[in-house]
Amino acid sequence: MIVESIKDLGYAKRRPRAHKLEGIQTKTHAGFVIASYPRDYPKTSQQKKVGDAAKSCGIKKGMSRGALVTAMRTCIPGKF
Repeated sequence: MIVESIKDLGYAKRRPRAHKLEGIQTKTHAGFVIASYPRDYPKTSQQKKVGDAAKSCGIKKGMSRGALVTAMRTCIPGKF
């Protein structure tokens, strides 16, 4: 396997810093950890129903709280 860059393998996570636990200094190893990106998992039937209802009611990320509350009270109950 030929890897052109480290980004092809995943992403580099920094190791946690040493900290004191009940007066005992914990040790960590210096350097980076190469980790893969989390995989997508299939949605359950309940998650699909809720997602479809939210999409049809116009609920999306970043909308105002007032609009969300209105949509949740008026539109969502009719979808189930």
